[in-house]
Amino acid sequence: MPIQPYLFFEGRCEEALGFYRDALGAEIVALMRFRDNPDGLYGPPGSEEKVMHAEMRIGDASVMASDGGCTEATRFAGFGLAVTLADEATVDRHFAALAEGGEPRMPPEKTFFSPRFGVVVDRFGVQWMLMVAG
Repeated sequence: MPIQPYLFFEGRCEEALGFYRDALGAEIVALMRFRDNPDGLYGPPGSEEKVMHAEMRIGDASVMASDGGCTEATRFAGFGLAVTLADEATVDRHFAALAEGGEPRMPPEKTFFSPRFGVVVDRFGVQWMLMVAG
């Protein structure tokens, strides 16, 4: 029973998808706008071009995303996305990309459990924990 993260960007989903494509090499494998819904518009008025549902692949992981209610009030709290990467240079590269416009919480460094571990909150408020397997 796989569990997949589903992130709601409240009006900034398309921007976020492009950011993750550039920062992490995410591949957008599905994207449906509210206007594409065959059952009619479920989003708030004026949201026809907003993202109703999207799926991106980051490495072997699938992350779903949406503009949700388009409230412009995105709040991500109480969780983080952990990514295990191949080597220290890749951790540093992805950390720098995610930190652009975001907030580094713990710069990548050696820890007791990983040769390279760092924590960053990106410009959308999503917390990322990047590491090399220990």
